[in-house]
Amino acid sequence: MSSNLTSGSDAASRVSRVSRAVSDGWTMTGRNMAHVIRAPEQIVLYFTLPIVFVLVFGYIFGNAMAVPGDGAYREFLLPGVFAMTMLYGMGATGTAVATDVARGVVDRFRTMPVARSALLTGRSTADLLRALLEMAVLVGCGLLVGWQWHRGIGYALLALALVLMLRVAVTWVAIWLALVVRNADTVSLLVFPLAFPLTAVSSVFVAPELMPGPVGTVAEWNPLSATVAASRELFGNPGLGSGSWVTENAVLMAVVWPVLITAVFAPLAVRRYQRLGN
Repeated sequence: MSSNLTSGSDAASRVSRVSRAVSDGWTMTGRNMAHVIRAPEQIVLYFTLPIVFVLVFGYIFGNAMAVPGDGAYREFLLPGVFAMTMLYGMGATGTAVATDVARGVVDRFRTMPVARSALLTGRSTADLLRALLEMAVLVGCGLLVGWQWHRGIGYALLALALVLMLRVAVTWVAIWLALVVRNADTVSLLVFPLAFPLTAVSSVFVAPELMPGPVGTVAEWNPLSATVAASRELFGNPGLGSGSWVTENAVLMAVVWPVLITAVFAPLAVRRYQRLGN
């Protein structure tokens, strides 16, 4: 009898801890979203770059850019801009986490009766909510410049879900980087050198089959390219690839890469977070 009571007590305790972690994580999400609302210039800043890319590449360089299958370049470009925006969003996440660490906010929360996981889950959830807002604006911008999906709303939503999966993955990379560096200025300086090569050697702006052989191969296996190729396939946009294995299985790779990145960097970020102050 006592064994059953102990087992029931342990189960209730676990449920209570999970419930508390979810509640505290949601509270931290609200805190982080409040910071976004109080600093709308950050949203404007991170929206400006992809919109500029759409206008410059879509209207100025677009007529000179080749698309496999002779499709419209703006329809080729927009899925790439969606994924690129998710990648560069790691800058805001990393800077916010590093700022909290540098100002002692993390240390103060660690001394309070708050679930230890709340800071990380709250940050990642807030980043996902902000990504949804960014995607809504970018989709609206794309529709205004002539982009559209051709395979129905179901496939379009699946494509956007894959793009958001990429955002979740790079969010954990950003959190880990911020916890390692602990300096907001340094994190913001590191993001561009890290993100730009991934964007340049990918299928965001140019199809990999139009690149020199080795560069095209690297671009095809780029995690960013997997999400872009899968999005183009699901949206029904041009530029689906050369027929290599990785491009023919773009949807699969668009799931595998974010899961793999998250599986590596989420534990690293959690371990680094646990070591803070030790």
